Amino acid sequence: MEAFESLYSLGCRPRHGEVVMIAGRSGTQKSGFALYWAAQMALPTLYFSADMSAFTASSRLASMMSGDTTEMVEAGMAAGGQHREEYLAAVSHLNITFSFGSPITWRAVDEELEAWIELWNDYPQVIVFDNLMDFENAGSDYTEQMAVMSGLTELARATGATVIVLHHASDKTWEAKSDPWAPPSRDQVKGGLSEKPELSLSVALDPTSHEYRVAVIKQRMGPCDPTAKRFASMRCHPEVTRFSKLSPQNTAWSPLDALNKAA
Repeated sequence: MEAFESLYSLGCRPRHGEVVMIAGRSGTQKSGFALYWAAQMALPTLYFSADMSAFTASSRLASMMSGDTTEMVEAGMAAGGQHREEYLAAVSHLNITFSFGSPITWRAVDEELEAWIELWNDYPQVIVFDNLMDFENAGSDYTEQMAVMSGLTELARATGATVIVLHHASDKTWEAKSDPWAPPSRDQVKGGLSEKPELSLSVALDPTSHEYRVAVIKQRMGPCDPTAKRFASMRCHPEVTRFSKLSPQNTAWSPLDALNKAA
């Protein structure tokens, strides 16, 4: 996964049986990042989506695999024939199963896992929840959000799966207004919930350069920076739901880098 080399070089190590949070402000391609990461892992994945429709998810995957824009994919699927067959073939090897519906309920989670076990006689290795506030009763209730995080931790322990949950950071802080393209620090993640997972990532997108910045703001068994001042960078291609590697000099940055360069 070449695009993620800069992130892994920061010491980021997602592990089986642990919860990973991806937090960011609105419009920062959190879903696209999670979807691309899951596809690149190439592991059996169960993806719960309350934000995307089935059509949107399938279009983004076909776009990701083919390199055509989502608009081209949608037009090709509507036209049918050879284009439709090509897009279906492009995603046929992906081991991602979706569950759509809002809100996400624990009953739906149990039913999907039972169906998975019935089919594969095993648990999925990756489970994605998009997103935390779309769980039933968790939209604005902090107590319920904490209960969901506890449930996700229990789920990761019981199944051995890497559980990835998406969450929001505040758009109303001074930092969000003064530097909106910087990854939010740990204290900007809503409800302080980034402290619960074993690994929490903070993401931001610069819409002018399409630089995607990912900071490790919490990691129980490795290095992290709660301020998010040190981050990895990659290139975001939202039109095809892809991420790629930046030039080596831009893969990781911190304020110390600027001082060292000046010296």
